[in-house]
Amino acid sequence: MTSQKTKNGIEGEGSYSGTKAYNDSTAKFIKDGKVDKAAQEAKRALDSKEAAELEAAETKGKAGDTSRPK
Repeated sequence: MTSQKTKNGIEGEGSYSGTKAYNDSTAKFIKDGKVDKAAQEAKRALDSKEAAELEAAETKGKAGDTSRPK
């Protein structure tokens, strides 16, 4: 079943415009050479005081918990 836009512009599951926007921005990020810098920043974060907080957030996300920290 394909997703079609309704009169108000809402797309159903599988938003084609959202997918296109994500793919375009990802390609631009790669083309602009930002991957190595982002990877270095992520490594620094995992080696910092906030590592436990980041790992806890990752675990919650993988478990499907979408609640925000208080």
